[in-house]
Amino acid sequence: MKLEDLNFLKEELENRKEKIKRIVKDNEKEIKALTRTDASDEADHATISTDSAIEQAISNQQLRELKEIDYALFKMENETYGICEMCEEPIGAQRLKVKPQAKYCIVCREIVEKTS
Repeated sequence: MKLEDLNFLKEELENRKEKIKRIVKDNEKEIKALTRTDASDEADHATISTDSAIEQAISNQQLRELKEIDYALFKMENETYGICEMCEEPIGAQRLKVKPQAKYCIVCREIVEKTS
């Protein structure tokens, strides 16, 4: 992989990481605000509970993506970035442009998804 491509992907990962951190922080504020809201009846309580669960699910998904990004940045530092963790072949540049934190090439990703 060319150094300029690697630098571009690293910048993309770092930008996404900062965006996710802001999203998670905002979601945490929203969840806290929801838990402090007084429910006047069962419908309000159900709405607050549902909204809180949705915000928590979004945060959990964002935190998983954040871990993937941190792992990709770690792999960049160790010069193992862009190598499929299953077949050990290079991951295609187009795939990395779409998902810079990809661990698997397209073929292996399909295998992993079918076995999950």
